[in-house]
Amino acid sequence: MHSAVMLLGVLFGLLAQASTLPVKNSTGVYEGKMRLKRKYSDEIRDHEELTAMDQILAVNSKMRAPRGLSFREGDIATSFVRSAINCPGNACLWPKAVDGFVYVPYIMSPLYDDMDRITIETGMEDISSGTCVKFVPRTHEASFLDIQPRYGCWSFLGQTGGSQTLSLQTPGCMWSGVAAHELMHALGFVHEQSRSDRDHYVTIVWKNIMADHMHNFRKQLTNNLNSPYDYSSVMHYGRYAFSEDGGPTIIPKPDPYIPIGQRDGPSALDLHKINVLYNCGTNE
Repeated sequence: MHSAVMLLGVLFGLLAQASTLPVKNSTGVYEGKMRLKRKYSDEIRDHEELTAMDQILAVNSKMRAPRGLSFREGDIATSFVRSAINCPGNACLWPKAVDGFVYVPYIMSPLYDDMDRITIETGMEDISSGTCVKFVPRTHEASFLDIQPRYGCWSFLGQTGGSQTLSLQTPGCMWSGVAAHELMHALGFVHEQSRSDRDHYVTIVWKNIMADHMHNFRKQLTNNLNSPYDYSSVMHYGRYAFSEDGGPTIIPKPDPYIPIGQRDGPSALDLHKINVLYNCGTNE
């Protein structure tokens, strides 16, 4: 009996020592599993790295397109391809009033609570405070944004005429940067890495992109408004957007470590491009 007790004591001692030893390559195995698991850039483990587009893709990856609509580039609702910064005669732009401002009327669903409305209005103010574009509650205007908590975060591109839905699902899309992103689509802007000159500034890593999402990385025939490429645009995809295996799908150049995309709201260059597109400061 005494020897049995001693043997149990030795075994417990060995187990206690083993529990304090590091497990070889345990971190590497875990990270490998995370890498294989990751399908969208929203799954970056460091939440601080999330961009507005990462969050949009995270929400939209779980939704079906509403009947009659399709989506390109992840969040642009369309039944045909067009870009307001390339549309003939600026027919896709919101009109400028005689006082030099561009008023974009909107209605907002009563399903939003107070915090949701504050978040969306913050996205509006982040644009309005630096441009001549002003978002105003609709009174009688024929063309207006109908902001609804539908499934996903998405918008049509530019003014389509009449009532046009802009979807900001709650709570998934309730970031002011996400609201600003979709509002910029409604003003006519495509994603930054879709610019016609993007290959001078980023490398698209096609082998890392999910096969059925490669079309989201097509370049557009854009008028780039004589503006520099903006790695910090709220309209830029995140580094791992539509990643198949967790590897990067977009690498900046010449410095591959330049941060791309963000979630805080329009960058200084985003606001500059809005001002150029809408001729802010000049009356037409």
